[in-house]
Amino acid sequence: VIRHRDVRASYYGVIDKFRLQVSEQSQRKALGKKEIIATLLPSAKEQQQKEEEEKRIKEHLSESVFFEQTLCQPENRTASSGPSLLTVFLGVVCVAALMLPTLGEMESLVPLYLHLSVNQKLVAAYVLG
Repeated sequence: VIRHRDVRASYYGVIDKFRLQVSEQSQRKALGKKEIIATLLPSAKEQQQKEEEEKRIKEHLSESVFFEQTLCQPENRTASSGPSLLTVFLGVVCVAALMLPTLGEMESLVPLYLHLSVNQKLVAAYVLG
């Protein structure tokens, strides 16, 4: 039994030679010999994983080429390139939250359920920033 103990992907395809010599135990003279050539190949599972990885890379490259081509083409859109409606709405909500009174302020005309904690105001300021 011959085992390859240091199996690495860099060793795939490397040709090794093994020499078998047959001799009697009492004599040193060889009765016969044979050289065996062995090549380390990846397992079927490793080969399949490698092919899948190459396929994913090719798909990713083809997608990136597609995006590059579509980005370079002039677009005839009339939409403005300003901030989205969601971003503007979120900004207005954060500003309104910062303008509301903080918990503990008693002299306010705003109902108590609209009083915000300091942590809530910090989150609004973080989102706004």
